[in-house]
Amino acid sequence: MLNYSVDAEGIATVEFDYPDKSQNILNAKSMGAYAETMQKALADPAVKGIVVASAKKDFIAGGDLAELGAAIDAAAFHASISDWHKLMRAIELGGKPVAAALNGTTLGGGLEIALGCHYRVAADNPKARFGFPEVTLGLLPGAGGTQRVPRLVGMMAAAPLLMEGKRIKAAEAQKIGMIHAVVKVGDERTAARQWVADTLAAGTKPLQPWDAKGFKIPGGGPNTPNGMQMLMAANAMLREKTYDNYPAPRHILSCVYEGLSTNIDTGLAIEARYFTNLVMSPVSKNMIRSLFFGMNEANKLASRPAGVPPQKYTKIGMLGAGMMGAGIAMSTATAGIDIVLLDTTQEAADKGKDYARKQWNKQAQRGRMTPEAMEALLARIHPTASYADLAGCELVIEAVFEKREIKADVTRKTEAVIAPDAIFASNTSTLPITGLAEASVRPANFIGLHFFSPAEKMPLVEIIVGKATSDATLARSMDYVRAIGKTPIVVNDSRGFYTSRVFGTYVSEGMALLEEGVPPALIDKAGLIAGMPVGPLALADEVSIELVHKIAQQTRADLGKACVERAADRVAAKMVADLGRLGRKSGAGFYDYPADGPKHLWPGLAEQFPLRVGADGTAMLSLDEIVERLILVQSVETVRCLEEKVLRAPIDADVGAILGWGYPPFRGGPIGWLHTLGLTQAVATLDRLAERHGARFAPPKILRDMAARGERFYPA
Repeated sequence: MLNYSVDAEGIATVEFDYPDKSQNILNAKSMGAYAETMQKALADPAVKGIVVASAKKDFIAGGDLAELGAAIDAAAFHASISDWHKLMRAIELGGKPVAAALNGTTLGGGLEIALGCHYRVAADNPKARFGFPEVTLGLLPGAGGTQRVPRLVGMMAAAPLLMEGKRIKAAEAQKIGMIHAVVKVGDERTAARQWVADTLAAGTKPLQPWDAKGFKIPGGGPNTPNGMQMLMAANAMLREKTYDNYPAPRHILSCVYEGLSTNIDTGLAIEARYFTNLVMSPVSKNMIRSLFFGMNEANKLASRPAGVPPQKYTKIGMLGAGMMGAGIAMSTATAGIDIVLLDTTQEAADKGKDYARKQWNKQAQRGRMTPEAMEALLARIHPTASYADLAGCELVIEAVFEKREIKADVTRKTEAVIAPDAIFASNTSTLPITGLAEASVRPANFIGLHFFSPAEKMPLVEIIVGKATSDATLARSMDYVRAIGKTPIVVNDSRGFYTSRVFGTYVSEGMALLEEGVPPALIDKAGLIAGMPVGPLALADEVSIELVHKIAQQTRADLGKACVERAADRVAAKMVADLGRLGRKSGAGFYDYPADGPKHLWPGLAEQFPLRVGADGTAMLSLDEIVERLILVQSVETVRCLEEKVLRAPIDADVGAILGWGYPPFRGGPIGWLHTLGLTQAVATLDRLAERHGARFAPPKILRDMAARGERFYPA
């Protein structure tokens, strides 16, 4: 856990070395060991100074999130974090010089340990990053970070580190004053020890800046003109960006304002209370479960079928050089894999490569990529109109028009060229994979790989398994998704699969509210307040109202009398067929898109969908009721996907929703939100909504049964 030694000059080395892990983490065991060791060193008269170091390739990765996520006793947790603050203050005021030798990445609680030392020296390791990622998981730096960082670097420089989770390199950390020195890799311990020796030789008592007489916060404290201006702006920006859904950044600002208005010890006591509040909150539990553990499991391919050798890819085929195909080509080339970009004409294929060139050129202009690196990536993209060029591809992905006939044609042409064991994947967002595989002579090698737009940026790939898809094809497809740095979720075949099906309910509910006479501005604002990145009507414009209309037509054609018409079908038909307003791509949808100004709601909506107001002139539905419908309609459809075995696990649903269509992470995902509400409460609420608004809100049997048995989707 910790290695401890004292040299002939009385300088102790306290070395973190967490057993059976590649990285050091902070939990009750390692923090207890550190406390015991440091107290021993401080109390030993033979020890004159201390160097804190790491035996791993990095310093400390941060806190043990499993332990934080499982914490339920607020009083016990608060006591433990308060004891930790006392230890850090004992180190700072102990009279012995303490230096931290930071050999690599130092994050979260690890950086807070370093900040509790009098001197910090970092190796010039290009891969090393320094920062506080806690806010991205609904937490704050609770081991002194909110108090020490702004006292060291000033409130302005501290803000992106604390409130955005920004990670910086050693040179920048030194520049802002968080690290004292940067040295050649391997020299950090020597430099740290030398500082301790020099301090001892000088006979000066080591003090942190905030313990020195006359200390002032760089740039001014919270009650100075600069500080007040910064805090006012930060509060306004935070409210505008988060709608107060995320308590962590708000609590961080409170810690900075309240803590820096007093002394360091009182500030630490303030931080401990806010930190305890966050650790106990459902928001942090939801975010830790979905954004950390759920994503880690997905990225590790935990559900990959066993016994299938890993697939290494050297050449991929991409059918369709539009924005989606070009984006997939970019992701593939970035992973070091050659890709054949095929379209109906050479000109169309070349346009796809030009799209990649334009996107990468933007990065080069911003200094994020060298021109040479850009040209090397472009050299991996081979535009063509000839199917013969697909020979040798281990995997071919189609992203052509959403018509079965076209997809069947490209499937046959591709399979005539590629090897018998090559995989053919469809990027369809709605058409069942089993049906598309009927055009294949090897349906076991046929699978769905559903990317999200823009494909070069969006992190999720929904892998759809058809009835005939083999485990080997699934495993090899997962290898490709990991190779290009995306996060996969695996679902079984159905109409709309999981993501398109549930994402569509959000857009559809917005249209239903519009038909009911709810003001369109209120509908879209409610979506934002609910935590969604875009309001449902604005989102319908972005994905195309015409697409919503076409999907409704295709569903009606496929299901016949079994098809149940929705309000969204009627609204989309009116907008597209009657009014010719297709969405943003046509410059006219629920919004107008003038060339000389910002978009705005189309005034004609009031005539087409008259507002219905109460006797007092206000909307018939409250903001809370609209938010409730927009969120729970996604949850209930997700449960249906679980009940129908489309989804294989609740965590796949939550990870997929957050990464795929921007479901608000603070709710944990559509299933995570039901878990937060409690299933009994969720069933009662859905029953009420179903009675008022229709069967789409009716709780599925699986949910009723779980609630009756007192079960949960996730452990308490």
